[in-house]
Amino acid sequence: MLGRVIGPVMLVWFAVMALLGLRGIIQHPAVLRALNPAVGLRYLFGGGATALPVLGGVFLCITGAEVLYADMGHFGRLPIRLVWSCLVFPALLLNYAGQAAIVLAGTPTEGSIFFRLCPAPLLLPLVLLATAATVIASQAVVAGAFSMTRQAIQLGLLPRLQVIQTSAAGYGQIYLPTVNWLLMAATLILAISFRHSSGLAAAYGIAVSGTMLATTVLLSIAMREIWAWPLPAVIGIGIGFATIDGGFLTANMTKLVEGGWVPLLLGGLIFCVFLVWQKGTAAVQELVDGMQLPVDDLVAQIAGGDVRRVPGTGVFVARLTRDVPPIVFWHLRHIRSLHDSTVIVDVATALVPYVAAEDRMEEREIAPRVWRAHARFGFMEQPDLSELIERAQAKGYPVDPSNATYFIGHETIVPREDGKGLPGLVRRIFWLLLRNSNDASDYFRLPRDMVVEIGRQFAI
Repeated sequence: MLGRVIGPVMLVWFAVMALLGLRGIIQHPAVLRALNPAVGLRYLFGGGATALPVLGGVFLCITGAEVLYADMGHFGRLPIRLVWSCLVFPALLLNYAGQAAIVLAGTPTEGSIFFRLCPAPLLLPLVLLATAATVIASQAVVAGAFSMTRQAIQLGLLPRLQVIQTSAAGYGQIYLPTVNWLLMAATLILAISFRHSSGLAAAYGIAVSGTMLATTVLLSIAMREIWAWPLPAVIGIGIGFATIDGGFLTANMTKLVEGGWVPLLLGGLIFCVFLVWQKGTAAVQELVDGMQLPVDDLVAQIAGGDVRRVPGTGVFVARLTRDVPPIVFWHLRHIRSLHDSTVIVDVATALVPYVAAEDRMEEREIAPRVWRAHARFGFMEQPDLSELIERAQAKGYPVDPSNATYFIGHETIVPREDGKGLPGLVRRIFWLLLRNSNDASDYFRLPRDMVVEIGRQFAI
């Protein structure tokens, strides 16, 4: 529904941009000579000290194109290619050429050259249209931020955050309140701090050129490790793209003091959060690995009658590396019983966007009426354990989703007494992230009245 509203607005916006550009080109048609790449290359290599800053300014003409690809996972490649090739690129090319044309024709460069393309009586409608297009275009960035944050959570780079599905028809239509508030705060701080667009342009140029260079590195890794391309082809393509991206990044680094340091600072902070979360979770998992109960011990306890079986289905959610996780051991130690049907579920994120339904879960019986299940979700998917139990019942397993109890762990972080754990600052930041992470029952989409939390203390 929203697409039917904003789609025509953007179509009108790009059509207006193209028409304004044509109006400018008519005033000075010779500007079309600039479409010859040889002209630009001649100036780049013969312009001396002025060529590098100009290259940084020219780079701003292509920023924004990367936003088209931020939502490729939501729309697919074909719509992105059609929109770029048939609408966006021609409109931008005509408009930039029109702006250059009126400057060559003697138009003053003070203020916004873009709005000088417009006849005075139509200036106010153009401002309103530009405002609407800016608001709409920003949603692509916001949606991309939401999508990438969820992927980072699924891949274990960030703590669990609340993810709200806003559409039953489109899985990619999500809303993350925490990310939305952070984006709002960052936008306001940057707008108030810079006060003018030149500083923001410097920050944006470094951010996008750095992103493009990082993408080239990742593309080279994918070509070699995933697609198994020959090494000479990978090196040739990688060097070709890296030369262009590196040139743009170098040109934009001349604006580091003017505001280019902002994306570097923000990127560094995000990287530190990733690193702290990974260090903390790895330290906790190392302790968990040392606490697991051998499967043979569980079988012996059940066979010896030491473990009572109670009606219903018990589902223990834990990360498994081998044997039986500590959460089951602690439950047995305090309750001394297991449900008639007990399932130990390990949830893992695959390095693919989506996992087929038939490959979603693998299970095997490790003790009488005790199953160990390995559930796999793609990094674009949200785990739903209650649905998995329903599927297990449909496959013939003696589990009852309507009479199930879900057991999840609640971790408490404390420092090690011997002082050999994580550095104090890292531990405190990890504790803060863990404390403010979203509830596990929400993350796994579990009914709250069927969840039991078992508290655990870890000294890291």
